[in-house]
Amino acid sequence: MASRKAGTRSKAAAKRAQRGSSNVFSMFEQSQIQEFKEAFSCIDQNRDGIITKSDLKETYSQLGKLNMKDEELDEMLKEGKGPINFTVFLALFGEKLNGTDPEESILNAFKLFDPSGTGHVNKDEFKQLLLTQADKFTPEEVEQMFAVTPIDVAGNIDYKSLCYIITHGDEKED
Repeated sequence: MASRKAGTRSKAAAKRAQRGSSNVFSMFEQSQIQEFKEAFSCIDQNRDGIITKSDLKETYSQLGKLNMKDEELDEMLKEGKGPINFTVFLALFGEKLNGTDPEESILNAFKLFDPSGTGHVNKDEFKQLLLTQADKFTPEEVEQMFAVTPIDVAGNIDYKSLCYIITHGDEKED
């Protein structure tokens, strides 16, 4: 009887795991999943389907960071709570990206800087705010953001398009 219950438990656990992993895929659009697959493939240096410490070390090395401490790599791997296959990798990103505010909240924040409701904010004024207020951006972070930000010839940011990019990604990357 005990072995029968154990078998039932493991079947139930397997079903929960399957349900959990299938929900991960529904969190993203197909194009996003493809981009994550490409990233996973770049990190999975030995192509065994699992990201290991040596995979991470090699990836960082290729990016020019040669002095990664084993403790840092171990901490990264612990986030997966087990072997990091593609489904776990996707779930980790899903957890991180769920922290992004909804598009409407971000739009409402921009509207505070657009009292006339034009849908635009001045790039230079916005840059000054990013560099000096609240969670200050570095000049490099501002330039990274402006690289994907829709800015017209008059130097105005189309913040509705920017909000879409923040919440959905830059569609122009294809």
